[in-house]
Amino acid sequence: MTSTAQVAVDPITPVAVDPVTTEIIRCALLQAAEDMNTTLIRSSYTPTIYEAKDCAVALLDRDHHVLGQSSGLPIFLGNLEECTRATEQMYGAGIWRPGDVWVLNDSYIGGTHLNDVTVYAPIFVDAELVGFAASRAHWIDMGSKDPGGSMDSTTIHQEGLRMGPLKIYENGEPCELVHDLISRQVRFPYPTLGDMRAQVACARTGARRLAEIVGRWGLETVLAARDAIFAQTERLERQEISAIPDGVYEATGHLDNDGIDLGTPLHVTVRVTIDGDRMTMDVTDCADQATGPVNCGAAQTVAACRVGYKLLVSGEVPLNGGSFRPLDVLTRPGTMLAAVEPAACQYYYSHLGLVIDLVVQALAPAVPDRAAAASYGDSMIVQFTGTDPRSGKLFVSQEATVGGWGAWETSDGESCLINNVNGSLRDMPVEVLETLFPVRVEEYVIRPDSAGAGRTRGGNGVVRQYRFAADQQLSLWWERSVTPAWGVFGGAAGAAPRVTLNPGRDGERSLLKINALTVREGDVLRCESGGGGGFGPAGERAAEAVAEDVRQGLLTAAHAAAVYGA
Repeated sequence: MTSTAQVAVDPITPVAVDPVTTEIIRCALLQAAEDMNTTLIRSSYTPTIYEAKDCAVALLDRDHHVLGQSSGLPIFLGNLEECTRATEQMYGAGIWRPGDVWVLNDSYIGGTHLNDVTVYAPIFVDAELVGFAASRAHWIDMGSKDPGGSMDSTTIHQEGLRMGPLKIYENGEPCELVHDLISRQVRFPYPTLGDMRAQVACARTGARRLAEIVGRWGLETVLAARDAIFAQTERLERQEISAIPDGVYEATGHLDNDGIDLGTPLHVTVRVTIDGDRMTMDVTDCADQATGPVNCGAAQTVAACRVGYKLLVSGEVPLNGGSFRPLDVLTRPGTMLAAVEPAACQYYYSHLGLVIDLVVQALAPAVPDRAAAASYGDSMIVQFTGTDPRSGKLFVSQEATVGGWGAWETSDGESCLINNVNGSLRDMPVEVLETLFPVRVEEYVIRPDSAGAGRTRGGNGVVRQYRFAADQQLSLWWERSVTPAWGVFGGAAGAAPRVTLNPGRDGERSLLKINALTVREGDVLRCESGGGGGFGPAGERAAEAVAEDVRQGLLTAAHAAAVYGA
């Protein structure tokens, strides 16, 4: 499969638009997307959205190109339009009607797991289709075989309700039969439908904002500004690619396993070709789709490659429909990066984080001033489910864990930061977690000695230790122990992740992946995330920088002596 950003747009209008007006319209479109995101977060019912901000939104033109996308999860970069485009391809351009709102979560169309649900609506001004408003957000449960999601699913049919393009509102009115269908398939119907309606409110906010922009300047002027913005973005990206020496660059890494066959790593090779002002990323050399849930639809692999691309090419330019036109992505159907039915897709992001780091590693020799060492790399999911004795109700708590990012030429890597797949997603605040769920956080600190050594060092991971306040079930998905965060240009790798149940007690167990393990009140779970890789030889690090790391507790004196000779 080949994916390219070169797609047709409305013909350039003859209307002339000056640079000042163009810039004002650009900022108005970006702010419209931010308004949509704010509406979604403030209207949502579950902490996964209103606290962790596991969501993203986009405002699209009528040709399904991005006009503005808010801060959110980078892994949805330039990806939400796949849902509106697929709907139009299935049903024709005449399917769009004012007041309609659609939903889609099919892993083989949108690329993600079924919990990531896209809600989108056409936008009309004076009976003319002018664009679309779309959001994607994580619903806490889709009726999978285990509450919240399963770490050991082997088919998409175990992962819950799967929806192709489906209307949830028609002519402004809710499709009650569809709402009833959704509520009967999920374990938490009230908050799930609440989050769905928050996404509908998000879409309506986007529709109002775009209508206001068109009403102020006129559609012809907005289209002319759009064309100018797209052309400028494409021109800037081609200039940056042209500055990279032509050639073929590649890098290879491995996932630990697929969660089912725990002894078999899964390889991923990223091959990047620079040819003038074009870049091609070839990920066809990767493991076939796995038995376990580490697969994804090709759309998400394209999005991951775009994240890696944006880390190196015009990262300061906001995303729009002119982005990625010089980029082609090659995938192979039937692999874990371009899975086909009935592949399980619950943990689709593990190999995508690896792909992002491999893109940077591959191009590091060509752009050493922009490349960074690898990060800790995965979402490192901790999930608790059970019946809360305080309320007698079923609960699901699922959170990502922060870790260390890789160093680059002029700076140490960031410590305690969410992985590059998740962007602005937040880890769950301790106070929220303890208030909502029967668990206590006993320790939450920086993990010393976890950063990869180097002239500039990687960032440190964290230690997050939980004590269970009631019997419940534990699920974990922790990755990157086989390919921990590597260093570049002589830098050392960061520490691998480590998870221990009941450390120092009878029955102590080391875990990375487990599904629905029963734990008892008083049991302790200690989670230690990995650090980022280092940049350059450790022997070249300034002695005062090593001493400052020891002073701040990032590095122990013994480890400093061992790796830096300090």
